[in-house]
Amino acid sequence: MSVDSMLCDRIEIAKELIKRAEVLSKSRAGGVEGGAKLCSKLRAELKFLQKVEAGKVAIKESHLKSTNLTHLQAIIESAESLQDVVSVLHVFSYNDQFGEKQTLVVDVVANGGHTWIKAIGRKAEALHNIWIGRGQYGDKSVIEQAEDYLQASRQQPVQYSSPHIIFAFYNSVSKPMAEKLKEMGISVRGDIVAVNSSVGIAQEESYLSCSESDVEEDDDDSELLHIDEVDRENIVASVAFPREIKVEVCNRVNLDITTLITYVSALSHGGCHFIFKEKVLTEQAAQERQEKVLPLLDSFMEGKELFACECAVRDFQSILETLGGTYERERAASLIQRINVVPDQPSERALKLCSSSKINSRSVAIFGTGDSLRAITMTANSGFVRAANNQGVKFSVFIHQPRALTESKESSATPILKNHVASEPH
Repeated sequence: MSVDSMLCDRIEIAKELIKRAEVLSKSRAGGVEGGAKLCSKLRAELKFLQKVEAGKVAIKESHLKSTNLTHLQAIIESAESLQDVVSVLHVFSYNDQFGEKQTLVVDVVANGGHTWIKAIGRKAEALHNIWIGRGQYGDKSVIEQAEDYLQASRQQPVQYSSPHIIFAFYNSVSKPMAEKLKEMGISVRGDIVAVNSSVGIAQEESYLSCSESDVEEDDDDSELLHIDEVDRENIVASVAFPREIKVEVCNRVNLDITTLITYVSALSHGGCHFIFKEKVLTEQAAQERQEKVLPLLDSFMEGKELFACECAVRDFQSILETLGGTYERERAASLIQRINVVPDQPSERALKLCSSSKINSRSVAIFGTGDSLRAITMTANSGFVRAANNQGVKFSVFIHQPRALTESKESSATPILKNHVASEPH
């Protein structure tokens, strides 16, 4: 392929990838985190290629072969192959084996955070040569990168389990490397190719760096080496992304006060066809008419062991005595019977949180008890979750919309006619 035709091909690929990245970015409610960053990187590649096309930049043919498009395309194809993509190009912080602070860019975070993907566009020959010590100085082998992923993932649990790691190879991987990765507990996706033992002239080649930002030149030096040679024509196995990746589901749920109230609220049980004197209650009623909260709570709680700490139950019952209506109290009594009420037992990391307008001792006790129980805390208190996260403490949570106790407010509220409800915008 000539340089001009290769350039035209790269430009068309870049344009197509931008379209796919834009679709991917909108594939999740609220958007896929990092989607804008991915689109920005692709547009930068396209702009550079268009400058080359216009004669503003002179580059070698080898540079065209090693643009970042290969890696970015691998990221998009990986994301398109998986369910519930949360983010792309996500930066995680972790401490390495020496206790030093490091960062790791995970190409795709999928399955609600349970799966991390590293998309690798570099050719099997280059990857294998680096691994056996024939790479350029400073090159990090895929196996070394796998160790970083494992170290980081252990420090970023999702629902108390470390994310599952998949290395996706889009230009093959040698059989010995694939076996080593599997031995480490990392899944491999892509063509696994044979390695033949031989002696002779080996051609050094540079390919796209595993980093999304490195661009390298080809090195045409040759040398006589006694090495194993990757045979990319001899495919030993071809592994696709699994249709469904099994994840360890946490079977324990910790209910906070906001969830207890929401679960028994008259709003959640059909009493949402009112305009209340209190603006916040009217807004919650409108939200309930648009999306019922109870089915979401029931669906998440189904088949799980339910817990609540003593301070949450005590304060919930105190609020009920003051604001609850007859049916709300009856539903509360029924709900409490289904729950294991446990003593307050906040975890050590919860107790380290500094007090603020969003973080008080009660919230620390409730979320910290869920943490000690290794349970997912159901809550409408997103303010606490964000504030704790800002202090470096990330809790496993299920966040839902809040509903207040409204049964006692219905007598002073204005009922909404059904035809008015039907005409409301959705």
